[in-house]
Amino acid sequence: MSDVIKDLSELRLNYQRAELHEDQIATHPHTQFLNWFNVALTTNLPEPYAMSVATASAAGVPHVRTLLLRGATEQGYDFYTNYDSLKGHDLAQNPQAQLLFYWAGLEQQVRISGRVEKISLEESTDYYHKRPHDSQIAAHVSTPQSGVIENREALQQRFDAIFAQLQHTHPLPKPDFWGGYRLIPDYYEFWQGRPNRLHDRISYTQQNGQWIIQRLMP
Repeated sequence: MSDVIKDLSELRLNYQRAELHEDQIATHPHTQFLNWFNVALTTNLPEPYAMSVATASAAGVPHVRTLLLRGATEQGYDFYTNYDSLKGHDLAQNPQAQLLFYWAGLEQQVRISGRVEKISLEESTDYYHKRPHDSQIAAHVSTPQSGVIENREALQQRFDAIFAQLQHTHPLPKPDFWGGYRLIPDYYEFWQGRPNRLHDRISYTQQNGQWIIQRLMP
């Protein structure tokens, strides 16, 4: 067995890249998100559109995983998945979720919380047909998502069988069990790493149709 790190207490970075001041941020949180997101897109960070999506069951059991952001407007933030997945079951029981973007190269993170709804069939179908052909096939294969399968070979055989079945079908039909969700935000938090762990944290909370901006203790 390789050596095990037993003490992580000395492993840390001293964040010094930037500051976050109330007089420099946008009045609307989506605008502020886009300001940061567009910088992340142009800074050669790996997959800056990757985000952690946290859901919870009706019993309050949390689940988190990494997905890709596929749409971002003032109305909400979109991602796509299998409706029969664990996240799909969670959202059917408890439609509250939180997104987390972490851009280590910028020493920034953004948390966005809100209610989640399924997007329209038309939007889901349109996005499905924008995916690479093999990714469209994979949506048919991976069901029930997170279900147990014997081994990698069995998964590949399933892909090959469905590929052969659908190879002459154009356009490919979107599976009924696959589609999009939209998180409709009511809370944002922007975090900028600072020296000595005195990080900048600015929150936007929606109250009576207005966004209330506050600084939070680090």
